[in-house]
Amino acid sequence: MKLGRNDICWCGSGKKYKSCHLMMDEKLEQMKLKGFKIPTKKMIKTPLQIEGIREASRINTMVLDYITPYVKEGVSTEELDKLIYDYTKSINAVPACLGYEGYPKSVCISVNDVVCHGIPSADTILKDGDIVNIDCTTMYNGFFGDSSRMFMIGNVDPVWEKLVNDTKKALDLGVEACKPYCTIGDIGYAINSFAKEQGYSVVREIGGHGVGLAIHEDPYVSHIGLPGKDYVIAPGMTFTIEPMINLGAPDIYQDAEDGWTIYTEDGSPSAQWEYTLLMTEKGVEILAQ
Repeated sequence: MKLGRNDICWCGSGKKYKSCHLMMDEKLEQMKLKGFKIPTKKMIKTPLQIEGIREASRINTMVLDYITPYVKEGVSTEELDKLIYDYTKSINAVPACLGYEGYPKSVCISVNDVVCHGIPSADTILKDGDIVNIDCTTMYNGFFGDSSRMFMIGNVDPVWEKLVNDTKKALDLGVEACKPYCTIGDIGYAINSFAKEQGYSVVREIGGHGVGLAIHEDPYVSHIGLPGKDYVIAPGMTFTIEPMINLGAPDIYQDAEDGWTIYTEDGSPSAQWEYTLLMTEKGVEILAQ
């Protein structure tokens, strides 16, 4: 049913439609007529939902801040997982990865040639020269925040160190490309162009995603794209950007035994950084990092 200007807005704000989402809806409709792929209403969060997602994201950042000093040589990834579990529970939050589609641990910890979804283990001991990604998702009061960071252990090969730092630059360039009513293709193009200039490759099969009311929501956020293509990013959308960039070829494979761990096919190292983001009328806001 089409809303009248003086009807209550569909977003749940309690405001009249003309004072809330009317202008955005009209703009999106105009973009749709020009051939753009516009988001569904389900992809756009209500003000109340945004506040819940913002708080869950703040808590998620706290978890990564907490674990940072423990990520060092001689520590097992299982020890880090246990620390994260205990701390998350102590602040009345939930480690959202635990049990998600059968995943057995509280976070994903990926070392060297593990691209993502590395399962913490007592057998994986961090050693000098390792590069490590910790990917954390936290549920708080029913809302979700999601982010990941890279860590470098001891004396890291300068080429690997550059990969880690450049992957962060790629993420930041993706964020810079996020303007109100940009497209997912704009984001992917910025990331992939920079990665290729540095001689790297971007993982194609796994990308960012909507987040906030669930761990994974639509839309899928590819880190390879073309300007103006894929979904428009409208104010009120919450999503992740999380480029996985390989020193070698982009090809990956999944561990056949555990069904989770993703490796580079050529054994080259991979790096990843991730933010949860909110698009606003004024620009993008980083919620979790």
